[in-house]
Amino acid sequence: MAKYAAAVDQGTTSTRCMIFSHDGQVVAIDQKEHEQIFPKPGWVEHDPMEIWERTKDVVKGAVAKAGAQPGDIAAVGVTNQRETTIVWNKNTGEPYYNAIVWQDTRTKDICDQLGENGGQDRFRPKVGLPLATYFSGPKIKWILENVDGVRAAAEAGDAIFGNIDTWEIWWLTGGPAGGAHVTDVSNASRTMLMNLKTLDWDDEILGIMGIPRKMLPKVVPSSDPDIWGYTPADGPFGDKIPVCGDLGDQQAALFGQACYDTGEAKNTYGTGCFMLLNTGTEPVPSESGLLTTLGYKIGDEPAVYALEGSIAITGALVQWLRDNLQIIENSKDIEALADTVDDNGGIYFVPAFSGLFAPYWRSDARGVIVGMTRYVNRGHFARAALEATAYQTREVLDAMNKDSGVDLTALKVDGGMVYNETLMQFQADILGVPVVRPVVAETTALGAAYAAGLAVGFWDSVDDMRANWQIGKTWEPAMDTETRATLYNGWLKAVTRTFDWV
Repeated sequence: MAKYAAAVDQGTTSTRCMIFSHDGQVVAIDQKEHEQIFPKPGWVEHDPMEIWERTKDVVKGAVAKAGAQPGDIAAVGVTNQRETTIVWNKNTGEPYYNAIVWQDTRTKDICDQLGENGGQDRFRPKVGLPLATYFSGPKIKWILENVDGVRAAAEAGDAIFGNIDTWEIWWLTGGPAGGAHVTDVSNASRTMLMNLKTLDWDDEILGIMGIPRKMLPKVVPSSDPDIWGYTPADGPFGDKIPVCGDLGDQQAALFGQACYDTGEAKNTYGTGCFMLLNTGTEPVPSESGLLTTLGYKIGDEPAVYALEGSIAITGALVQWLRDNLQIIENSKDIEALADTVDDNGGIYFVPAFSGLFAPYWRSDARGVIVGMTRYVNRGHFARAALEATAYQTREVLDAMNKDSGVDLTALKVDGGMVYNETLMQFQADILGVPVVRPVVAETTALGAAYAAGLAVGFWDSVDDMRANWQIGKTWEPAMDTETRATLYNGWLKAVTRTFDWV
């Protein structure tokens, strides 16, 4: 009798495996970072083979820590950094090029060219997304046009594409020896190639971008009783565990946060920040710079859609202070440093390192620090960096309220930064609504485990998962209305200073 469900959580900076019990509690976790590769300004890459090696390591580590035998694990789900693009040889498993990461801006010229006929929203009615360097489609086009031999290999059916979820599932189910080439609706909706209504690849857009359809994975439900494949005996999990759950990391957090009803929302604080609002079984077009995206699909049930506000740089800004400026040794040191001052000292830090995502979609923007005086010290830098995350979240929440016509009354939060008390209190203050952290804040991995476990009957229904969700801590807003407005107006002014830099 299976006791656990497992998740592989392949993120922007690290890979981890988590094993969960039926009541949604963490049984074991193992995690390893991988290299961030910056070949040119604005270019960000990962080594796909390093990611697969790290995956094998953390799976073995977590299984050993849990003391789990193969029969103990009911199913495996995958969740992933979205939009990060790999093209590889299906016969050998060798990538033709490094993974091009979601933060990468090299496809700006491709996006501009595609926008010459129809503007930035050319494909939005079909795919819910603006033309932006963020998404996978232009990245595939770049690889086809710039890496020798790939187009011919793609036309021959040898070169195949996947976001990271597809890469991981392909290897977990056997790789060159019959690995499943699939992606779920949530990841497919981030490529700019999937039609929101048909939930399949759009032939017109494929033709415009010059992408052969045979490169693309099969689009499947996020939680799929039609199991895609089983782990092989020589794989890191051991023999014959079904692989049948797949969600992009932000949709996985929505699923893990039990946001199963229309109008429920969550915000995940990681490398970037991503707020998703469940909008039900019909896509809601955005008039305010948000993305219309797939939330999840369970088996044969209707797909559930979401509005998303994507922020490129939040936790990555703390890493930048650690690695590039070296004003802290560990990421967690940011809170103590920020607490050495009472406020931001008059400075604002707008981290538009990869341009601005929601609600602006300005790839011409670059990061700025404004309001500098000789009074400012390291503590003010730390505080301004944390506040930047909260301000960007406020901009997204305002857009979400406008598009949905529903004012959010509380915000469910998860991810690595939610243990930062200073940030969470300021977040509640600047939003003016309570911020709620669940007992299990690693809801991304939990969501992937839920998707897989649900597919094989380890959990009977979403009601099982909803019953597992418990409040860990709530932060209530404590800032007066006038201070909130003054601080936020300063932020909005600072954002305008990032425009038209490139």
